[in-house]
Amino acid sequence: MPTAAAALIGILVGFLGAFLVLTAFSRSRVRAAADERARILSDAQREADAIRREAHVEAREQALQLRAEIEADVRERQLQVMKIEERVLAREEEIQAKLDELDRREQGLGDRETHVRALQEELKEAHRKAVAALERISGMTAHEARQQLIERSRDLIRHELEREARRMEEEARADSRRRARALVADALQRVAASHTAEVTVSVVELASDDLKGRIIGREGRNIRALEHLTGVDFIIDDTPHAVVLSSFDPLRREVARLTLDKLIEDGRIHPARIEEMYYQSKAELEDHIKLAGEQAVYEANCGTFHEELVKILGRLKFRTSYGQNVLKHTLEVVHLGGIMAAELEAGVKTTKRAALLHDIGKAVSHEVEGSHALISAQLARRYGESEGVVHAIEAHHYEVQPQTVEAVLVIAADAISASRPGARGESLENYIKRLESLEEIATSKPGVAKAYALQAGREIRVIVEPSQVDDNGAVLLSHEIAREIEDQLEYPGQVKVIVIRESRAVEVAK
Repeated sequence: MPTAAAALIGILVGFLGAFLVLTAFSRSRVRAAADERARILSDAQREADAIRREAHVEAREQALQLRAEIEADVRERQLQVMKIEERVLAREEEIQAKLDELDRREQGLGDRETHVRALQEELKEAHRKAVAALERISGMTAHEARQQLIERSRDLIRHELEREARRMEEEARADSRRRARALVADALQRVAASHTAEVTVSVVELASDDLKGRIIGREGRNIRALEHLTGVDFIIDDTPHAVVLSSFDPLRREVARLTLDKLIEDGRIHPARIEEMYYQSKAELEDHIKLAGEQAVYEANCGTFHEELVKILGRLKFRTSYGQNVLKHTLEVVHLGGIMAAELEAGVKTTKRAALLHDIGKAVSHEVEGSHALISAQLARRYGESEGVVHAIEAHHYEVQPQTVEAVLVIAADAISASRPGARGESLENYIKRLESLEEIATSKPGVAKAYALQAGREIRVIVEPSQVDDNGAVLLSHEIAREIEDQLEYPGQVKVIVIRESRAVEVAK
């Protein structure tokens, strides 16, 4: 027991000693840490003071430098402002000087204007006195003298114009009459300006407006395919239940119309189907053209023709001239020419064959250079027609002078068919008014005794008083009438003006 107690006491003493030792060690460590903290804080304070002093010095140096730069910039700006002020002052002085000069000039102009007005008044008074003196000396008023001078000048100028017009017309007639006829005839036959809208469009009726969208197609692919294949413009607008086809080529328009009709009837409208229907319609139109040519040959009843001539003849069904269908006009000329040839005991067959082929060149006039009469003659000669037929064809518009009775009959039949009332889209009332207007224009001229419109308005004959109009005056009168007809009237082809004086005629074609 005593031993255990002693051991226990020894253990307690050991623990107590260890505790005291640890306590003393911990206190020394705490004091060392406090000392280290105080040292670190002191060093940090000294370093912060040093940094603060350096920053203060640097900021002061930068401030001084910035102040110097600002002062230099201010001085420069002040110099610039001073220069600008100097320029402004100089400009103000210059402007003021100019204003002073303008004031002086204005004052001078005012004085001159006053002086000019005074001079004008003096000049008017002097002119009035001079006119009064002249009137007193001449025995005429100023108005009478002016009228007399104008009349004399007018007579002199008119005489010079008449002589110059006669000289120029004689010179021009010597070398240009045939060329002018050929050019004007060809132009009139190829282009009918007043009927362009009527013969360049076709209208396709639609069952409903919903078909317009299908014809156009997605993003316009169908209408592009149609226009690309046919060469015809498809106009789809607000017109209800209708699509307008526009082209100067009637055959292309007809192919496009047939194609569109087939597509509408079939109901399937897409690029592949469009191409298929286009070639079907083209073949169908070729058959239709051939059939039309064969029917025309049968109606003419003047023998057989070459197959190519029959095909070309069928194309005339789709050509118009001033609103008149060329194939119908051709058959009308055939019948008229045949009747007249039979009455005169001329060559009926030659006349009818020439009449049937006289306008065949119009079917290819846009493809071949030259007038349609010469083109028709070339086609007839190429496909074996006789020289009598060829001559009558090429002479029907005086490309060559007619040498046979048959040629003259073709000319007459063509003129009758083309000029009869209603043949070319002109009503009888308008036809009569045009004849009356032609005669009124001619009779309104001084010196005209009578005027007659002949050949359905293609020729006007003017009879003048010989005592009032001489030869030179007749030339000028014909030109004046022709010019007024051209300005005031609309007419197909040419209007020939013939002025007759003492059995002499002066002719001007317009």
